Amino acid sequence: MPAQPLELILGRQFVDTLSIPAFLVDTQGNLLFYNEPAEEIFGLRFGETGGMRVEEWATIFTPMDGKGNPLKPEDLPLVKTLTTQIPANGSMFINNLNGERIPISVSAFPIIGKPDRYLGAMAMFWKSEII
Repeated sequence: MPAQPLELILGRQFVDTLSIPAFLVDTQGNLLFYNEPAEEIFGLRFGETGGMRVEEWATIFTPMDGKGNPLKPEDLPLVKTLTTQIPANGSMFINNLNGERIPISVSAFPIIGKPDRYLGAMAMFWKSEII
């Protein structure tokens, strides 16, 4: 894996210290890191998977609406942020690897280094009581 920009290295360190689930992606949506609280929701340890290409990790957790209909990628907060480089948030359901359907709320924001270098995005999420 190529060396990462300092901002992404620091982003990973920051995500690792959070007590809420969070993950870090590059500009293409490839998963660079997710923290221990995210492991609990995903049902998958980062140490077992490492980073994953977007095609791989996007199919593991199927985002859906309250009726079980798959959400369009362009409706997902992380995809909106990756596309527009503007923070976005929303709610959805995911199926984790333990077979549980979990309601989550997601807030995503871009990582922009100096001078105006777009490097990826960070998303924080948490279980929702009601969507």
